[in-house]
Amino acid sequence: MNFFAPARFALLLPGLCLAPASFAETLELDPSVITGSRSASPSFDLPYSVDSINQQQISDGQLGINASEVLSRVPGLVVQNRQNYAQDLQISSRGFGARSAFGVRGIKLIADGIPASTPDGQGQAATFNLDTAERIEVLRGPAATLYGSNAGGVIQMFSRDGEGPPRIGAETLVGSDGMSKNHLTAEGATDDVGFVLDASRMDTDGYRDHSAARRDQTFAKLNLKPDEDSKLALIYSSLEQNGTQDPLGQTWAAYKADPRSVTPAALTYNTRKSIDHQQVGLNYERYFGDATLQVNAYNGTRSVIQYLAIPKGTPGNNQGGGVVQFDRKFYGGSLRWLQPVHSVPGDLTLIGGLDYDQSRDSRHGYQNFVGDQLGVKGALVRDEIDTARSLDPYVQANWAIDNWTVQAGLRYSTMELDVHDQFLSNGDDSGTKRYEKATPSMSVMYAFTPELHGYVSAGKGFETPTQAELAYSPNGNGFNFGLKPSESTQYEMGLKAQLANTRINAAIFQITTSDELVVLSNTGGRTTYQNAGRTLRRGFELGVESQLADDWTTTLAYTRLQATYDRDFTSPKGLIDKGNDLPGVPQTTLFAEVNWKPADWVSTAIEGMYRSKVYVEDTNTQKAAPAYSVFNWRAKFEQKVDHWTFHQTLRLDNLLDRQYVGSVIVADGNNRFYEAAPGRSWYAGAGAQYSF
Repeated sequence: MNFFAPARFALLLPGLCLAPASFAETLELDPSVITGSRSASPSFDLPYSVDSINQQQISDGQLGINASEVLSRVPGLVVQNRQNYAQDLQISSRGFGARSAFGVRGIKLIADGIPASTPDGQGQAATFNLDTAERIEVLRGPAATLYGSNAGGVIQMFSRDGEGPPRIGAETLVGSDGMSKNHLTAEGATDDVGFVLDASRMDTDGYRDHSAARRDQTFAKLNLKPDEDSKLALIYSSLEQNGTQDPLGQTWAAYKADPRSVTPAALTYNTRKSIDHQQVGLNYERYFGDATLQVNAYNGTRSVIQYLAIPKGTPGNNQGGGVVQFDRKFYGGSLRWLQPVHSVPGDLTLIGGLDYDQSRDSRHGYQNFVGDQLGVKGALVRDEIDTARSLDPYVQANWAIDNWTVQAGLRYSTMELDVHDQFLSNGDDSGTKRYEKATPSMSVMYAFTPELHGYVSAGKGFETPTQAELAYSPNGNGFNFGLKPSESTQYEMGLKAQLANTRINAAIFQITTSDELVVLSNTGGRTTYQNAGRTLRRGFELGVESQLADDWTTTLAYTRLQATYDRDFTSPKGLIDKGNDLPGVPQTTLFAEVNWKPADWVSTAIEGMYRSKVYVEDTNTQKAAPAYSVFNWRAKFEQKVDHWTFHQTLRLDNLLDRQYVGSVIVADGNNRFYEAAPGRSWYAGAGAQYSF
């Protein structure tokens, strides 16, 4: 297959924009990033694949609702918006995380130093507050293993500090399918204390039937300097979703007949989910001469109740229950010391750190019926305390000498899961499982010229089963403690070039994984997993950003990934042959954008996205979700009058009104693999800000 065949559609994009006019801001081609090196470094000088999405890219013409709005511009990532706020986004990095039936797996999510992933690797991108984001950094490849278990990639969001004169603002956004978002903010600095306060409410009826949602988010941050040698940030955030409807997946026939259709069982059992998430955290940094101490601590709670469509009378309803409820308390922190070493040539920094994280769930399961009444909380059938904790010491060295840059690290990851069963009428399923592994990583870069750098990177990683993946054994009794962690060996080679006003990052990679975690069965909201021998992933990534003229910028993100099983294994559907494609992983993805900013007060852009077909289960015999191409248009306008700043946003998604499958549910036992994406959609918003 031709690697670059899908790229031809990107050539159409410039013709869809108007002719250029006057001056615009210069594109930032070499941003500084922290992810990977642990201290601010130009991304061009780092020997691995890392990208930064800046505040302008996050906010200009975007809705500020889902991280999928901006993460598509990063090569190597596949972000599927399920159009289902009960299940959140599905994000995969070089194939890691593609198996997830809900939420994010296999990728480390971090916001302001606070993990948005639990110790066992479950994450929720919905906790990212995009309205307050200053930047998002994305690390891929072997260097990501320095962040411990379940780090097939790292996505780290940083909120902005309160700076400048105090100001208040409000905006409202409306759009297709009953979508509305109202947003209030206040930020600035007084007496060297910065503050950011933010609150928003989003409502939608949903593209599909039975997919309405309301999301409330709040955020508060104080940043201050206790003295000349230290700085402190205090952060609070919350996410609330009450009664979010879940339309479940669609069969191929139902999707083709009516993309907006809902599975009948979703209506029968009124499938829905409620979330209440609250957390506080602090980041403290102190300088001791040229050394730096970094301390992070956090604490929070998360309550969830979810009504599933497990039919009355099935074993699943009498064991785990058709209603899942848990109350989670989580906390943790990290301690890190960065020490420059001056007794050797070049610039050498040694880093030592320790991360500790714990989550404790009081988990209950109930039948989803009372007599003939369905979709209600019934008899208790599960009652347990689940505790996951991790303790990870690590060391790292960053050394730049002459034209060489070397970064190496070693982390020893330990994750322990303890289950205390309090529902004993069906036996005691209590138990403890411990996973531990040393994960080394080494990356070397050589500067051929100041404008051309080449690097190689290698590392080992491992991914533990999550608590949700362990929760149900194949025979339906107790936890699946027989699951083993998957272990990976990763290699990467890349080039980074800066040519005039163009940045180019290119990388090839190979990942071999043993004991890959795959879906065994997925029926009625109950998913079980197994280990599947070996997998092989080989791929190529290309990222290009260019300032074509004063007011024209372009972005291209291209990924080619061949992800296959490298050994036969047996599943309930029979023998899965070596060479079969991993489900949920497209072979080709492409994002292209042309942005035109003819004046300081206006910017407009055309986005194009292509994704090749996606297999939905391991045998590769069920109908694959077909390839698709979509185009979006956005514009933002801004006016300043004295102390006031006004802005307006217009956006049209899926300009050509294509019908396509936006995401898939891997290995769904009812063959409801498909989740339809919206047709042509419109959004319009306006806001005002007053500076004191």
